[in-house]
Amino acid sequence: MKEIIVIVGPTGVGKTKLSIELAKRLDGEIINGDSVSIYKHLNIGSAKPTIKEQKEAVHHLIDIKELNEEYSVYDYQKDARAKIKEVTSKGKRVILVGGTGLYIKAALYNYKFKEGTTNHSYKDLTNEEILKKVQRLNSSIDIHPNNRKRLVRVLNKLENGEQITDHKNEKLYPIKIIGLTTSRNILYERINQRVEEMIKEGLIEEVESLKKEYKHSKILNHAIGYQEFYGYLFSNKSLELVKEEIKKNCRHYAKRQYTFFRHQMNVKWFDTNYGDFNNTIDEVISYIDKF
Repeated sequence: MKEIIVIVGPTGVGKTKLSIELAKRLDGEIINGDSVSIYKHLNIGSAKPTIKEQKEAVHHLIDIKELNEEYSVYDYQKDARAKIKEVTSKGKRVILVGGTGLYIKAALYNYKFKEGTTNHSYKDLTNEEILKKVQRLNSSIDIHPNNRKRLVRVLNKLENGEQITDHKNEKLYPIKIIGLTTSRNILYERINQRVEEMIKEGLIEEVESLKKEYKHSKILNHAIGYQEFYGYLFSNKSLELVKEEIKKNCRHYAKRQYTFFRHQMNVKWFDTNYGDFNNTIDEVISYIDKF
C-alpha cells in the first residue's frame, strides 16, 4: 500500500490548493477531512472546494449529508476508512486533507468506537454537574472541574461505553503528514480577507436561504461562518459585528488547530510561499519522494 499523504494546518493556509496539485502529480484522489464540508449547502462559509476545484481532482466525503442529519466522529471513521480501501484498491494514492484533527486521527489511528456512539455537548449542564455524572459512572476518574472540554469528552466516552485509554497513537496505515504553516500576521490577514470575500460571494444570502428550512440544524448553528449570523437574522446585530465575530472565531480556531496537530501528530511543517506556491508544492513533493 502506498503511503497516505495527509495535509493538515490551520484554516485559510492553503490546504485545498496543495491537495489538488498533489493529486494531479501523484495520481491521487482526495478524501475530505473537514467536518463542515461533509454537509450539503454549506458552500461559501465552509470554504469547501468549489465545483471547479472538485473537477480538477477526484474528491470524496464532500456533500454527503443533509443539514438536518446527524454525523459523528464514529461515522466519519467508518466512511473514511471505506474510502481509503476503495481508493487504494484502484492503485491510486490517498490524499487526506482537512482541518478537523479529531476526524483525521480517528480515521488513521487505532481509535475505538462502539456502534451508535453519540457526541453530546451537554450545554445545559454546568462543569460541576458533568463532573458528578463522570464520577457516578467511574469514581476513579479525577478531572479538574474547570477543564470543560475534557469533562465533556470523558462523559461522552463513558456514556458510549468506550475505553478511556486505548491505542490512539497506533497508526493503522503508512502515512506521511504534511503541515502547511505561515506567520501569524499573514495567516490572520488571509483569514480577514477570506471573510470579506465570502460576504461578497453571497454568504449572507446563503445563510438566509438555509435558515428558512434548517433553522434548528445543529451544524448550521455551530459552524464558524454560520453561527455568527443568528443575531443578524433574528435580532439587531450589525453585519460589521458579524464579520468581526467570524474573523475572531476563525483566529481562535486556527490556534486550536495548531495545538492539536503539534501535540497529536508527527507533522512535517512547510512554510507556505504565497508569492510562488509552486515552490511550496515542489518542496512537499521532494520531501515525499525522498522517503
